[in-house]
Amino acid sequence: MQYEEPDLTDPRKLRQQAEEKLKAKQEKAGFEDLDASRLVHELQVHQIELEMQNEELRQAYDTAETALKKYTMLYDLAPMGYFTLDSNGSICELNFTGADLLDDKRFKLINSNLKLFISEDSRPVFNDFFKKVFSSHAKESCEVMLGYDNKPLCQVYMEGIVTDEDQKCLLSVIDISAFRR
Repeated sequence: MQYEEPDLTDPRKLRQQAEEKLKAKQEKAGFEDLDASRLVHELQVHQIELEMQNEELRQAYDTAETALKKYTMLYDLAPMGYFTLDSNGSICELNFTGADLLDDKRFKLINSNLKLFISEDSRPVFNDFFKKVFSSHAKESCEVMLGYDNKPLCQVYMEGIVTDEDQKCLLSVIDISAFRR
């Protein structure tokens, strides 16, 4: 026998289910049908409706919480760097791997400009890539060397695309240094 989830978004079905539950409770308790009991009946039906809606909200909250945990683990612990950049190249968000690629702490990198972490030799390639991403609104890619203060970090492959809603660049970065050797 399959259990079917009750549809608590339809007020008529919700009312019907609440009245059925109240009737079962009243039969158990031996409640007599009196004129004054009509108001009590209405209040009890409403209370049961609220309890049922509350339970559905709790289940929806639990489902959302589980999805958030999965997303957070997938984003934060991914084996590639993920960055969200504004149109100036400032880092709005990044994951742990992205922070490792830039050799710094995640919270310190927020609002830093990613262009500062691109080596001098690779900066023209990155600037061209970044302009294309924002002008074409299509997925673009490039290979650059990360580094700053004459300190090379690693060779990376980047793919980026701009979101329609908030005009941010979603960027994935993969260390390809081992492949280049």
